[in-house]
Order: sequence, then C-alpha cells, then structure tokens
Amino acid sequence: MGPVIGDILPLALGIAISPIPIIAAILMLLSPKAKGTSVGFLLGWVLGIVVAVVVFTLLASVIPEQDPDAGKPISGVIKIVLGVALLFLAARQWRSRPKPGEAAALPKWMAAIDEMTTGRGFVLGFLLSAVNPKNLLMAVGAGVIIGTGGLNVGEAAIVILVFVLIAACSVAIPVIAYLVASKRMAAPLEALRGWLVQNNATVMAVLLLVIGVVVIGKGIGSF
Repeated sequence: MGPVIGDILPLALGIAISPIPIIAAILMLLSPKAKGTSVGFLLGWVLGIVVAVVVFTLLASVIPEQDPDAGKPISGVIKIVLGVALLFLAARQWRSRPKPGEAAALPKWMAAIDEMTTGRGFVLGFLLSAVNPKNLLMAVGAGVIIGTGGLNVGEAAIVILVFVLIAACSVAIPVIAYLVASKRMAAPLEALRGWLVQNNATVMAVLLLVIGVVVIGKGIGSF
C-alpha cells in the first residue's frame, strides 16, 4: 500500500494546487453569501474528486492481474498516454500566460459568483473537480495506479481517502479558516486571490509539466 500512496501523491497535489478552484472558493468567501456558497462548493469539490477516482479505480481493477514480478504493459501504456496529455496541457497553459505588464483574464463565469446559491456552488465544485480536463486526467492516473496496485478493498479505500484529503485540502483549508475567523481572513484571502489570478497559467504549466514527466516515468517503469 505504501508504494501506491507514494505514486498517487503527485497527482493529488496536482489537483490541490490547481489555482482556478482556489480562486473560485476565495471569491465565494468574499461574496455576500459567503458561508452558504463556499460550503456548497467545498462539498461538491470533495464529491467530484471521490466520484472520479473511485470510477477510474473500478475501471482499472478489471485489467487482468499479472505476475507481481512481471511488467504491466497495459498500465504502462495508459500512464504514458496520460503523461503526454498532461505535457500537452502544460504547453497550452504556458502559452496562455499573460505577457509582462498584462493583467490576467479570469473565466467569465466567475463574474456571477456573487449571485450564486448554495446549490449552484455545489454543482460548480463538482464540475471543477470531476469534469475539468486537468483534474480529470489526474484522477484517471490515480485510479489506474490504485486499481492496478494489487490492493484489497480496505487498502484501496484507505489510499482513496488519502488521495481525496490531499486533493481537497487547498479548497477545504480557506473555507474552514473563513468559517472559524471570517473577519481576520478577508485581507489574506484577497491578497492570495490576486496572486493566483496573475500567476494561474504559470503555476499550472509548471505543475502539469512536473506531473506529466513523473507519470511518463512511472509508465516506462511498468514495462
């Protein structure tokens, strides 16, 4: 179980460090309906991660078992393809970063966050974690690693729990901190939001590049 947890950590961190969901959560915390929308967003975010990784774990578990000492070519090919896809996304993010002196543009849907309800916040959180291509690729990678890791049901559940806790922490921490001390968190959250908005593309490009290389390396090692 330990090696599997080690293999999924970069993918979980990739989801956790994704700036767009963090920016969305912060905007909700700075909105008039902060508590309701942010809690709904957090619940949707966590559920989306759980659904994605569980589904792909179950799909990967049907790959025929092989000798533990033998190579795993099917798993290796899947990891290499996922790694290449992550490198492609990294290149796109790098090209989309703002030029020096240029303000970064946010997705248009973020302008409507002030008017969001708890239900819409939940749906948005679910979509950003379970349907967003970058996060979905990382969930696929984690599912393949867990599903082909030779774990029993209990061990797989523990690994999935670890993955979800790490992947969800970047949204959970500011939401929980705001609920505990809302007045003191307003200024730090606004400063963090500004930095993430301006550096979103660069952060994601570097992150996807590193994770893509790691996943390709794991895929090559599976042969």
